[in-house]
Amino acid sequence: MKKIIKHNMGRTNFAETYGLGEPDQEKYIQEVQKQIDKHNLEAVRLSFPDQHGILRGKSIIPEEVPQAIRNGCTCVTTLLAKDTSHKTVFPVFQEGGGLNLTEMSNAGDFIMLPLPHTFKILPWAPKIGWMLCDIYFSNGETIPFSTRSILKNQLQRLEKKKMGYLVGLEVEFHVYKLKDPMLNPADATQPPTPPEVELLAHGFNYLTELRLDEFEDVLGLIRSNLKGLNLPLRSFEVEFGPSQFEITFQPMPALEASDKMMLFKNAVKQICRRHGYHATFMCRPGLENSFSSGWHLHQSLYSLKDGSNALAPKSSKEELSKVGTSFLAGLLEHAKASNLFTTPTINGYKRYKPNSLAPNRIVWGKDNKGAMLRLVGAGTNDPATRIENRVGEPAANPYLYMASQLVSGIDGIDKKLSPPPPTEDPYTAKAELLPKTILEAAEELSKSSLYREVLGDQFIDYILGIKYAEIERFFSEVTDWEHKEYFEIF
Repeated sequence: MKKIIKHNMGRTNFAETYGLGEPDQEKYIQEVQKQIDKHNLEAVRLSFPDQHGILRGKSIIPEEVPQAIRNGCTCVTTLLAKDTSHKTVFPVFQEGGGLNLTEMSNAGDFIMLPLPHTFKILPWAPKIGWMLCDIYFSNGETIPFSTRSILKNQLQRLEKKKMGYLVGLEVEFHVYKLKDPMLNPADATQPPTPPEVELLAHGFNYLTELRLDEFEDVLGLIRSNLKGLNLPLRSFEVEFGPSQFEITFQPMPALEASDKMMLFKNAVKQICRRHGYHATFMCRPGLENSFSSGWHLHQSLYSLKDGSNALAPKSSKEELSKVGTSFLAGLLEHAKASNLFTTPTINGYKRYKPNSLAPNRIVWGKDNKGAMLRLVGAGTNDPATRIENRVGEPAANPYLYMASQLVSGIDGIDKKLSPPPPTEDPYTAKAELLPKTILEAAEELSKSSLYREVLGDQFIDYILGIKYAEIERFFSEVTDWEHKEYFEIF
């Protein structure tokens, strides 16, 4: 407590002192305060996106909001050392916290600095406000494991080439009726026993209006609350699998899109839970007859000078501009090394199946939904020209997913790489296979000289350390498959 008081009382404005936060800070504080007073809010949540793309943070009383915007709010550094079971995987009580950073020693604190332009009142909790935060050490330095900062750094590299990065989100997920939340003390393991659920409807009625109407109660619930957040929604669709949905968004600049993706996923899960449903962005739930969900990332480059599409071909003889061709070639060249960022869970690799509308090879094609990269465009100077990467899973951290595209694509531009010809047969093409497991993907990232050069050894070793801990836990568990395979025969 003494440390927190010293921090808040000893510095009049952390953001101003270190040149952090947003311009017109005091104006933002007044605007946020007006909203707090107008709606008589009882608390404001401060959240930051962690290494997995999970929101973590604290809830503060309204009176603390102005000083939090100026001085931030402390959080323990061990949050940055956790895997997906919330277990701490680094020796945080050693010097440097097991990460060779003095600021990480002994489970000390870091600073969450709210971004007041992200302030929202949560429609499903109308007395609660919310703000996204960036994270810093107490000396004002950016934390090297901040995934939001990693994306910002890659966007700055692209800006030096006089270009911006525009993306469209196309996200699949499942919603089930919550049958039993499994809250007995015996179920409070780490990770806990998953909830028991049942379907909202059978599957396979892909895009039928009957099924869409059958889902209207839950879709209407989600839609009305997301609309209250002013998210740039485009469509709500019934997917092929049982209880499977897809929502798409209007194109947005990449940082905004990542922030919106974080808010969207957490909103859907919170809205559904409050009304007796369970929403999951897990790629392939371990339930009978379940289908894999993907996250298709539509991406294009645009000129910062005039806003024109930098990928659009300049003549009928081209599929893409020269910059676009090299960008696409970079995505292909570094697809294996990028895979841990586009598909960061063990479960996500169960999706790469032939003839499934999910890729299994590193190929591209013109409007080909079986290819890893699908080129979409209507020809010369088409402003809607874009590259759809179909490799990602919806559990991916959006900042790292998009950063991986920029690391790969910028390298393609710098080296003027050329891709192979487009494929017409994505599942039998003579091309390299995508990693079949997360272990293979981790090994590809580990040996990538490009990623180590651009993102730094420190971050690569950090993210690999977390993933290898997850993989080690997986291999130490006795699975149903093993029991069925060996228990009788041996």
